[in-house]
Amino acid sequence: MISNTSQTSKSWDKYWRGTNDTGAFTSGGVSHPAIRAFWIEFFNSAKQNYNNPNILDIASGNGAVIECALEAFEQIPNELYSLDVSEAAIKNIHSRYPKVKGIVSNANSVPKETGSFDIVTSQYGIEYAGHDAILEAARLLADSGSMVLLMHCDASSIHLECQQSFIAIERTQTSGFIQLAIEMFDAGFKSIKGADRKPYEQSSKQLAPAIMELESIMREYGSHVAGDSISRLYNDVGQIHQRIQHYESADVLAWLNRMEEELSAYAKRMSSMSESAINNSKFEQIKDDLTERGFVIETADKLYIPGEELPMAWVLIAKKHAQSL
Repeated sequence: MISNTSQTSKSWDKYWRGTNDTGAFTSGGVSHPAIRAFWIEFFNSAKQNYNNPNILDIASGNGAVIECALEAFEQIPNELYSLDVSEAAIKNIHSRYPKVKGIVSNANSVPKETGSFDIVTSQYGIEYAGHDAILEAARLLADSGSMVLLMHCDASSIHLECQQSFIAIERTQTSGFIQLAIEMFDAGFKSIKGADRKPYEQSSKQLAPAIMELESIMREYGSHVAGDSISRLYNDVGQIHQRIQHYESADVLAWLNRMEEELSAYAKRMSSMSESAINNSKFEQIKDDLTERGFVIETADKLYIPGEELPMAWVLIAKKHAQSL
């Protein structure tokens, strides 16, 4: 595994560790069948031009694109690399696909030589690193190579979902739900052991408004908002409260502290996803810059899903001319 980053994003690393170690927020990446079908179709088409291509997937995350590449090609491509700023994400991919080579790096400065890859891909990732990362991907392509990017689109269904998730988590944090639950359970476990019940009863009353706020959030945005994290927190606290005598104090308090960290990391990820969404003007600029560098834009459009009013992504497929800059 190649490493080229001194400041791994803590929120992304926490997120990908969570998908592997704690099972928290395991949705990790878009898994809509239409997205998967897009990649399978592309890689099957690419087999007509490449028998054994060098492939780089940028901002690999949970390895969705890597999985499709391996499925489409009958054998491991000559060189198959996954790149992500999160070391945890790369380790997760390597544990599933040991022959895939990992690079821990910011997408703006990839430690590979110019023209190293026949195919460069990214699914909802390269845009986080900004415009320069797309130009860096262009540098890495060999002559006649293909760049295939699915990128967040502003006013898309995913953009709206990210905004709602961020607001939901922010409201949960502002309500003080987790800290108030910690105080209630701490007093509750002590009362079970014979301490005065008044602190427990008082802390239960103080938690009530926060409970009402979570209920309001779920009514407004649905129970699945923020990857089910709000509803899961709400339901689990309720279940533990009803059967508190069956739990250990240290386990419950440690779980709540961990959930507070996970919510913060999730909120940062949702904020990052919202901020990285590309509008029409930015998309046109990307196309212009690639054209100036000798690329032919083969596909540049929004990806729509049947039955959905809002788009899911920008689709950009560009081919590098031989001997282009």
